[in-house]
Amino acid sequence: MNYFLKANKNLLTYSLIILIVIPIFGINFFLSFLSNILLLLFLIPLLLVILVFIGFNYYKSKINSCNKCGAISLGLSKTCMNCGANLENMSNNNQFDKKPSESTIEVQAEEVN
Repeated sequence: MNYFLKANKNLLTYSLIILIVIPIFGINFFLSFLSNILLLLFLIPLLLVILVFIGFNYYKSKINSCNKCGAISLGLSKTCMNCGANLENMSNNNQFDKKPSESTIEVQAEEVN
């Protein structure tokens, strides 16, 4: 019997806790407690996904591209690291905010011999 108590110490502990909690607080408390724990297990990953989405949109709004050379920066510097152009006045002309239908691409066809 002593070996059984040592091997199943956690099972015995949780069983005693349940047998003490249920008569004092009732089955309704126990079921609501378990449902709240399960609800938290599902809501915490959802909260993390929302935080990642907000962080991604925050950094997306900080991205600037240089109109002269096309280099991309996170908006931490005032000048382009590649060509040295001023990026402060280019922040309103962010190409990532434009819809693809608003941009036009000029293509000239050439005949290949």
